[in-house]
Amino acid sequence: MTATLAMSDFWNTVWLVISTFFFVAYLFVLFQIIVDLFRDSELSGIAKALWILGLIFLPLLTALIYIIARGRGMAQRQRIAGERYRAETEAYIRDVAGKSPAEQISGAKSLLDSGAIDRNEFERLKAKALA
Repeated sequence: MTATLAMSDFWNTVWLVISTFFFVAYLFVLFQIIVDLFRDSELSGIAKALWILGLIFLPLLTALIYIIARGRGMAQRQRIAGERYRAETEAYIRDVAGKSPAEQISGAKSLLDSGAIDRNEFERLKAKALA
């Protein structure tokens, strides 16, 4: 009796792990579809609403149809969003990092020429910019 009970608990646990895996995988797909729907600027609001309604009332079938019908566009929109994110991040880093070394040296040279700093200070600023 206990061996049968232990075996039953084992298979219940296996079934729980497998079903949890597929449920989490489905949630990832569902959220990716929803993100893609709102990322697509060419799709009308009515079409987006219909896709959302389909995902609510016939979730597995609608998700499968969406991936088959719009999968290529999903990949392109994901790539474009990634490139835009990377460009914005690089622009932010350049903005936060400040001037380029050449601009820093040029600014230090203008301070030297105006007499605001001496030659030693200019050389220190130049070395710092080039480091």
